[in-house]
Amino acid sequence: MVISDQPRHSPLHVVHERLGASMTTFAGWRMPLRYGSERTEHLAVRGAAGLFDLSHMGEIMVSGPDAGAALDYALTGELSAVASGRARYTMICDPDGGVLDDLVVYRTSELEYMVIANAANTATVLAALVDRSARFNAAVKDATGEYALIAIQGPAAAGILGHLAGGFNLATMKYYAGAFGQVAGRDAWVARTGYTGEDGFEVFCRPEDAAHVWESLEALGAPAGLVPAGLAARDTLRLEAGMPLYGNELGPDVTPFEANLGRVVKFGKPGDFVGRDALAIRAAAAPRQLLTGLVIESRRIARHGYPVLADGQQRGKVTSGAPSPTLGVPIAMAYLDVGAAGEFAVDIRGEAAPARVTDLPFYRRSN
Repeated sequence: MVISDQPRHSPLHVVHERLGASMTTFAGWRMPLRYGSERTEHLAVRGAAGLFDLSHMGEIMVSGPDAGAALDYALTGELSAVASGRARYTMICDPDGGVLDDLVVYRTSELEYMVIANAANTATVLAALVDRSARFNAAVKDATGEYALIAIQGPAAAGILGHLAGGFNLATMKYYAGAFGQVAGRDAWVARTGYTGEDGFEVFCRPEDAAHVWESLEALGAPAGLVPAGLAARDTLRLEAGMPLYGNELGPDVTPFEANLGRVVKFGKPGDFVGRDALAIRAAAAPRQLLTGLVIESRRIARHGYPVLADGQQRGKVTSGAPSPTLGVPIAMAYLDVGAAGEFAVDIRGEAAPARVTDLPFYRRSN
């Protein structure tokens, strides 16, 4: 068996080349970083719509009579209680409670679930699900190569997609719900989910249909202000929305509780689950640090790993930071010691840039 170290190409790679995208290697994939100005792409999503290629994300199918019970054991959430056609944000943790990945899980039918893993963690999640499902009557399959994933996000997304959708009622689809149907005449699973803080949809289609679906959405949406958007805009959008990124806000040294996401841990579900005991101890104890928002009161940018100071003493570290195109100021998320007080600043290459602690998210859509 020959293992290639060459990055994988999205089914939309030729489309990105046509659009002149600046490409980057991310989690083993060549993906569009930006098509022009990431600020323009960001603001288009806030004001109209953006079109994203997310085909690097992992799709793992779990099916069979015990699929729900297997996921209840493997993950922190109660997936057996999710109705067909609905989705749940959840996590997969180590036995010690550390986060292996944060996931969105769709129940596509009574006996089948689709688990969406972050691209860098697909192999880890797949291996864990195979191992943890061994005692159940359930099959686990890596289906990443069977799907392209296109997201359309923004206040105009429903209007644009609605003209091309068939076989389901897009207008009545609830948040974190999905359905099988067609987009631009091609079969797809369409869900009202996203990672931008805006209303939007994610379209899972066959790789051979991806270019047709993308180009149909692009052509129909352009008059409404839709633009293709890359990973750079996706990152600033999720940061404004206070959404965690694995490897920054989440990782094996963090439990859901420090990230203010203890709600995803369902201690009341029947049976045991991996990490239950460690997470119960963490839930009962006062956290040492919590994920917090920072507004930088200068033009300097607080980057991942920069120390956060309170009255000159280090009391935490920045996990993500960037200029906020929506708010017009630099923002950051950081883990701060509980009880830290005083004059806050971020040590940016030896200079203490004043900062103000604020609640997350930084941005919340009005409707």
